[in-house]
Amino acid sequence: MVLSRRRTEDFQETDFEAVLPEEGEKVRTLYAAGIVRQAWLRGDSGGACFLVEAEDETDARGIVRSLPLAVRGLSEFTVIPLLPYRGFGPR
Repeated sequence: MVLSRRRTEDFQETDFEAVLPEEGEKVRTLYAAGIVRQAWLRGDSGGACFLVEAEDETDARGIVRSLPLAVRGLSEFTVIPLLPYRGFGPR
């Protein structure tokens, strides 16, 4: 799982608006490739939450580093590895 937060303390809204079309296209490409599984916009601040299908945390971090908002340093990203929930498995 990846949480992003816009660095509004360092950048203006126009900085983000200039990159968002490119960011959206990159996320759509990753979604079409089955890498981004789901995505949501954050309701508490500027940013997003999305699920990334990756071999491991290193691979997930590489995918995140390729995003235009990350390349330009406009957003910070937190990668949180997830494990299967055991409560749905056999007893």
